[in-house]
Amino acid sequence: MSKNKEYTIDDLIEKASVYIPEEENLNKIKDAYQFADICHGGQYRKSGEPYIIHPLNTAIILTTVYADTDTLIAGLLHDTIEDCGIEKEELEEKFGKIVANLVYGVSKLGRIHFSTENEYLIDYYKKIIVGMSEDVRVIIVKLADRLHNMRTLYALPIEKQKKIAKETLEILAPIAHHLGIHKIKSELEDLSLRYLKPDVFYDIAEKLDKTKLERDNTVNDMMNLVTDLLNEHNIPHEIKGRAKSIYSIYNKLNKGRKFSDIYDLLALRILVNTEQECYLALGIIHSKFKPIPKRFKDYIAMPKTNMYQSLHTTVFGKDGYLFEIQIRTYDMDEVAENGIASHWAYKEHKDASKLMQNTTEQKLQFFKSIIELNEDKMSSEEFVNSVKDEVLNNNIYCFTPKGDIIELPKGSTPIDFAYKVHTRIGETMIGALVNNSIVPLDYELHSNDIVKINTSKNSNGPSQEWLKIVKSSQARNKIRAFFTKNEREIYIERGKDFLEKELRKRKIPFSDFFTTENQNKLLKEFKINDLEELYLEIGNGKHAASTVVNILYRKEEEIKPKKIISKAVDNNSDIVVSGIDKVKVNLANCCNPIPGDDIIGYITKGNGISVHRRCCHNLEYLDNRIIRVDWNSITSEKYETVILVHSNTTENKILEMIQKMSMFDIRIDRFLTMHDKDDTIYEITLYVQNLECLKKIFKELEKLSYVIKIERLIR
Repeated sequence: MSKNKEYTIDDLIEKASVYIPEEENLNKIKDAYQFADICHGGQYRKSGEPYIIHPLNTAIILTTVYADTDTLIAGLLHDTIEDCGIEKEELEEKFGKIVANLVYGVSKLGRIHFSTENEYLIDYYKKIIVGMSEDVRVIIVKLADRLHNMRTLYALPIEKQKKIAKETLEILAPIAHHLGIHKIKSELEDLSLRYLKPDVFYDIAEKLDKTKLERDNTVNDMMNLVTDLLNEHNIPHEIKGRAKSIYSIYNKLNKGRKFSDIYDLLALRILVNTEQECYLALGIIHSKFKPIPKRFKDYIAMPKTNMYQSLHTTVFGKDGYLFEIQIRTYDMDEVAENGIASHWAYKEHKDASKLMQNTTEQKLQFFKSIIELNEDKMSSEEFVNSVKDEVLNNNIYCFTPKGDIIELPKGSTPIDFAYKVHTRIGETMIGALVNNSIVPLDYELHSNDIVKINTSKNSNGPSQEWLKIVKSSQARNKIRAFFTKNEREIYIERGKDFLEKELRKRKIPFSDFFTTENQNKLLKEFKINDLEELYLEIGNGKHAASTVVNILYRKEEEIKPKKIISKAVDNNSDIVVSGIDKVKVNLANCCNPIPGDDIIGYITKGNGISVHRRCCHNLEYLDNRIIRVDWNSITSEKYETVILVHSNTTENKILEMIQKMSMFDIRIDRFLTMHDKDDTIYEITLYVQNLECLKKIFKELEKLSYVIKIERLIR
């Protein structure tokens, strides 16, 4: 962990000149420092230091990741808009458009009201930070700014310390990780732990200090052995012991590991010139020191999403100690420590500004894509799809009058904004102001707009026309839900009425039917949660009231025939009953069998034989009066069947489906439409010749893009 040091502008210039040789650029940095010093004149930090110390230290931190001239200047000026009242235009005039945009970008991030209340918000803010940054250098300046603030966090009250530390650990440190800036990420994590859990932090630090001499001796001995081994095989290299961060040790302890069992406290990093030498060195080390199974990771062949590359292995080293060894090239090490942007400056040994700018322009969309992705929880396909979705960056970021930021799809309207804030705001909105000007509801919002929604308790709710205006699926779904809710109430009332009429018709007392035991049986049977859902399913036609009553009060006679096929059995009969010459045969209206279905007969009392499909669930309530029945080889009529077509749209598709089905020799008797949020279910009553014909209809309907599933209805 870095110690606080009193830096001067000369220190900054000395560090920057290592990779920025142009005198002109160094003079620009000096000018920016003098301007910032004047702007912050008379301002002091909570620690009592002159305020200029903070932007100076921010810039010093930026030199460690080889930040370009514009980024260093932005680091020096990053608080001038927010704290000194300097206008963006003045910065642009003095230091150029790029610097002005960087400083303005950092200022925008400063307006965000962070919250770490739950995981959703944490991920949300990570995305916001990246999404708002038109240039990845804005984020790098923000990280450097936060790192210096963390180094001086002791000056704030304890409650404030913990809040900032939690925000840093859960939001900003992961972003540094995704950008590959290990040295900043690691120090942010350690400092955060120091203030969040000081007892744990200092306990680990003390244990490390006590074992330091022993560990150093063991590591040095192992370094000498590996050096001799690689020299024998003529592999030029650099080797050094690698310190394990306190936070990473805390994570292992938190997972139940003992301090003495954390073997990668002993660690080496080997740097070589080429990728080939990485693998040669690995093979040579494994030939001498036995590796631990399943502890080898090849991040060279398969780099991490933040461009990290290295070979990782754990071996039994000197005296049986376990060593974690990382092997990588010098270039890979630069990327691992300082992030992708620093690599080009390091490699080319010249001013990084153009190189860094070109690199960030190419990589920025990628950074935006990966920032929320958790590799451990995503399949490769999900990861690729997520990157494709995010790479378009079709989001805008608007503000509420209080400064809270709202993320919306590009092209969104004030209606989208209102529903994003709260459903109730959307349902009661009557107008909107954008940047203090009244705008129509179909006005297209842009990033940085300040939006105020006017609402009224007397509002009649959303209009169906809003569905044509809104851009976000969230707003569209909530508007539809508003109207679906009204339809739902109608269906519930209708279903209750149907059921009560059926009970009165059968002279069944309500009190007998609605006992707790009966209600539980019905809810279990239909796999629903309450009576309201049962009424809904009766009202929208999913279940007939008679079917519901039959569950509890079934009589054989109540399975009424839909149609008499034949009264006498002869060669012309569509149903053949084995061993019976003449019999009354009826098709059951609960499952509507058609020729080609596997069927079975049930001998009713006084109404002949009722024919069911073998899969009909009503057969389980019948006794053993079952008889074999078969379809005649030749049938002459069309038979009624009911199908349910599930679609993923609320648009009316009846005409298109009728056109598809009219290709076949059928008769369509009835269409019943049921809406469920964003979906529509069509109940269609058809008359078809046989099962083969019905299958052809299914196949034709399934070609429609909006059709999800088709099934036959059994009541």
